[in-house]
Amino acid sequence: MDPGSDEFLPPPECPVFEPTWAEFRDPLGYIAKIRPIAEKSGICKIRPPTDWQPPFAVEVDNFRFTPRIQRLNELEAQTRVKLNYLDQIAKFWEIQGSSLKIPNVERRILDLYSLSKIVMEEGGYEAICKDRRWARVAQRLNYPPGKNIGSLLRSHYERIIYPYEMFQSGANLVVFSCSQQCNTHPFDNEEKDKEYKPHSIPFRQSVQPSKFSSYSRRAKRLQPDPEPTEEDIEKNPELKKLQIYGAGPKMMGLGLMARDKTLRKKDKEGVICPRTVLMKEERREDGKRMSPLPREDLNHSGEPCTKMTMQLRRNHSSAQFMDSYLCRLCSRGDEDDKLLLCEGCDDSYHIFCLMPPLPEIPRGVWRCPKCIMAECKRPPEAFGFEQATQEYTLQSFGEMADSFKADYFSMPVHMVPTELVEKEFWRLVSSIEEDVTVEYGADIHSKEFGSGFPVSSSKGSLSPEEEEYATSGWNLNVMPVLDQSVLCHINADISGMKVPWLYVGMVFSAFCWHIEDHWSYSINYLHWGEPKTWYGVPSLAAEQLEEVMKKLTPELFDSQPDLLHQLVTLMNPNTLMSHGVPVVRTNQCAGEFVITFPRAYHSGFNQGYNFAEAVNFCTADWLPAGRQCIEHYRRLRRYCVFSHEELICKMAAFPEKLDLNLAVAVHKEMFIMVQEERRLRKALLEKGVTEAEREAFELLPDDERQCMKCKTTCFLSALACYDCPDGLVCLSHINDLCKCSSSRQYLRYRYTLDELPAMLHKLKIRAESFDTWANKVRVALEVEDGRKRSFEELRALESEARERRFPNSDLLQRLRNCLNEAEACASQVLGLVSGQEARIETPQLTLPELRVLLEQMGNLPCAMHQIGDVKDVLEQVEAYQIEAREALASLPLSVALLRSLLEKGQQLGVEVPEAHQLQQQVEQARWLDEVKQALAPSAQRGSLVIMQGLLVTGAKIASSPSVDKARAELQELLTIAERWEEKAHFCLEARQKHPPATLEAIIREAENIPVYLPNIQALKDALAKAHAWIADVDEIQNGDHYPCLDDLEGLVAVGRDLPVGLEELRQLELQVLTAHSWREKASKTFLKKNSCYTLLEVLCPCADAGSDTSKRSRWIEKELGLYRSDTELLGLSAQDLRDPGSVIVAFKEGEQKEKEGILQLRRMNSTKPSPLASSTTAASAASISG
Repeated sequence: MDPGSDEFLPPPECPVFEPTWAEFRDPLGYIAKIRPIAEKSGICKIRPPTDWQPPFAVEVDNFRFTPRIQRLNELEAQTRVKLNYLDQIAKFWEIQGSSLKIPNVERRILDLYSLSKIVMEEGGYEAICKDRRWARVAQRLNYPPGKNIGSLLRSHYERIIYPYEMFQSGANLVVFSCSQQCNTHPFDNEEKDKEYKPHSIPFRQSVQPSKFSSYSRRAKRLQPDPEPTEEDIEKNPELKKLQIYGAGPKMMGLGLMARDKTLRKKDKEGVICPRTVLMKEERREDGKRMSPLPREDLNHSGEPCTKMTMQLRRNHSSAQFMDSYLCRLCSRGDEDDKLLLCEGCDDSYHIFCLMPPLPEIPRGVWRCPKCIMAECKRPPEAFGFEQATQEYTLQSFGEMADSFKADYFSMPVHMVPTELVEKEFWRLVSSIEEDVTVEYGADIHSKEFGSGFPVSSSKGSLSPEEEEYATSGWNLNVMPVLDQSVLCHINADISGMKVPWLYVGMVFSAFCWHIEDHWSYSINYLHWGEPKTWYGVPSLAAEQLEEVMKKLTPELFDSQPDLLHQLVTLMNPNTLMSHGVPVVRTNQCAGEFVITFPRAYHSGFNQGYNFAEAVNFCTADWLPAGRQCIEHYRRLRRYCVFSHEELICKMAAFPEKLDLNLAVAVHKEMFIMVQEERRLRKALLEKGVTEAEREAFELLPDDERQCMKCKTTCFLSALACYDCPDGLVCLSHINDLCKCSSSRQYLRYRYTLDELPAMLHKLKIRAESFDTWANKVRVALEVEDGRKRSFEELRALESEARERRFPNSDLLQRLRNCLNEAEACASQVLGLVSGQEARIETPQLTLPELRVLLEQMGNLPCAMHQIGDVKDVLEQVEAYQIEAREALASLPLSVALLRSLLEKGQQLGVEVPEAHQLQQQVEQARWLDEVKQALAPSAQRGSLVIMQGLLVTGAKIASSPSVDKARAELQELLTIAERWEEKAHFCLEARQKHPPATLEAIIREAENIPVYLPNIQALKDALAKAHAWIADVDEIQNGDHYPCLDDLEGLVAVGRDLPVGLEELRQLELQVLTAHSWREKASKTFLKKNSCYTLLEVLCPCADAGSDTSKRSRWIEKELGLYRSDTELLGLSAQDLRDPGSVIVAFKEGEQKEKEGILQLRRMNSTKPSPLASSTTAASAASISG
């Protein structure tokens, strides 16, 4: 990645595989299948079948762990180099009593390391100043042109970096001829240096970061302090002189502020010396503490440095002591007022002898160039992660992780895009300004805390589903110990290799560039949570990656050569890609596997809170890589996890238990190992070592059988000494054991040179057993000796391969294919020659297939006795073909004859083309008969649906002249029938009804069609109902009495529902309308409002009008509520009321009786005296008496 480029470009994606269930059942077999593709990328991702979802088996409540602390900008190699550089330069100035404050240039922190490096690349400070190339330096630091930035960079370089670079180069260091008199390296003891902490700020790998402070020790450096103004410089003569004299080992400078500003006081005696930095006490080799500086010198003094120096001299008046205070440069002791005493080593220097010279005595503590050089040259402490102090549960860690991510991105955790997290991660690890700290629960032992997969154990029973996953080869507890795995032959539970490790991650928590121990495979499964982002480099580019990282960050590898084995260093993939290293990436989601291949470098980080599990495994193809790894470890003097020689010999001891592929690979490795052992023991013999004794190395602890020189774990042999019993060496380093005579040295061996070839021979037999078997199979399949083997012989060869666990190969697959083909042929023949019932269950063969079957059986490498049966069937088929062809040539034939021939062909069990033609003839004849019967005049008319079905059936049978003619006639008949059906439907549904005559004409014409038409029949029914209605109307109209209104209304309703135009209906409707009008008028005339009587009752004649008793009784009944209507007096029953004739006769009789009663009542009234005459007589009598 170019300097200054902040945009991270994601590398290309790694291969992703989605196995089928059949492929997924063999984990190591599937990995071997995809290896040619996947190992080119170094890593790959595998998505299991969707319904493979193992339950999470960790006991969440009991799971407690302590995570590691990761400061992101210290993970990246180039950023760490910059930070280490800042540490060193800060220490340089701190020793002199100043705190480093990094200046800002163009609103960004000045990269002091890059500035120093670019100045060196451009030829150095003097060359750049001479050629005036500071503008080019600014350009290379990606500052904009103009604004005189070059001059500003020069000023900062002179004030901050140049003095440090001078001390680093030793330009200010005086080399004395007698180094014993002056301890020029007071800080060379590496063990003591580990106690040192620069500028009183805790070292970055030894303290837990504060969760409440957003400032780190480096962040304090980056807080901009105001630089001294011109007024400050004028007031402070020291600052003024610093401006004049330029770079050098001065106490203060622009951009370098005093640690204790309160001490900047003046009194009448002079400037008070500032308090110096108190260094931590160091341990001496004898275990006692020592201080690099005298305690009394570290106390604050209120006197100037000159008075302190003079006071020391006055207190020591001896000549010997005075001689020791000579200038180490000019060897003179005069001008003692200008003689400086170093606080570190007590050496003296004239201020004018220093380079560059000092104008006056500096204030505060001063150290000589020699001490400053020694302090700055101390090797840095090895980088590593420290453990946090807080213990977490899964829930508490998840709450912390989700809260951190949500607060950092200011959005819910599930809404943060993975691309944004990825770019922010690489920005943070490359930043020297931002110090973000995260925690990572890494390398948690699953034996102690429990695996995320179900595990079979005696403690508790598993459900059937859990048992299935507990025994699955993809269970990371099972995969390392599968039969095809090499690690199953190691007895010890190697944590991380045979026993899975657990990983609980949060956003930005990272795993750095590394390869697996012994260059083994690794597999990682993400149980749940947010994705894990991976980066991978193939094994072919492993050395290229190492070279690029060493080239770009040589400072780290100089102090820590095995840095990449410590899993503590990242480098931006874009940087690696820009130097030609191929890098791929992937996002591993929950439920997905990631595989890393041997010697494939990989790294990555977590997108958020998640839980993963990982383990190593080794297959047969890994063995050569494992041997190369041991040689690589030997060169690096790195400890081995296990002995490769012991592993090979352990597998070779029981060859019959090995998978054949593994046996072949072990044989090759064993052969190489035996040859090398012969060579090494021969060299040992030539050296003169003749003594030897057997040693069971596998019973010794690893630390007791490690080579003193290369740290490899010995197994086959080692060289030891009788006089030096505490150590041994491998036979590759026989000259590094001790200085004793060869006669005192002796060989410790595990196997003799005679036993090793015997083990190799057993392996060879196991490995070559496949070749012997393969030769037998090849002869059988190729029929090289001219004799076909029986099916049973070939089956025996296949069984041998299964019993001896031979690997899947092309030859074995050919044998299986041959057996499967023979079984299929035998099954087909059995279907042909067996009974009718068996043939029904077996699909019939075509004639070409029968011939192919015969040819196939003849070409099989095994003898098939059923071939004679197939030939007999073929002869029968050919004879039937001749008979069928003769019958077809003499058409037409009777249907019975055709059917007999067809049945005969079906009994053959073979599809014969002529039988198909016979079938067509039978179908045609049968269809034509059905059509003829359906259209016969004497037959019952078929429905329209039946005719349509015949037409559909006819379209499916083979075409012939008679069939085509029948289809055409049938189609025409259907067209006509459908047309009349449409007419009838229109008549039935139309709003304008047609007269009966029209409908009769339609029906007469439709009668000629030999098809049953539902709508025509409905029309017929409607017309019949119309005729019956007309007859009812005529009967009512021509009757002796007037029709009843209810009957007329019923006829009108029926007539309206008929789909026929009826003239009588209009007349009836008029009569009903007239009757309703009269009834309404009569009701208004004769009925009172809300009357309880009907109109009939009101208009009914009174039959007993002339009876006085009757009148009195009716009045009594009315008073008692027992009034009877006149209709009852007429003697009409409910049935009579419905008969118009009965009502009319009763009405006439009632009218006659009423008339007679009225006349009788009149006569009775006429015989009575007049009421007026009676009243007159009474009046006269009264008057007379009065």
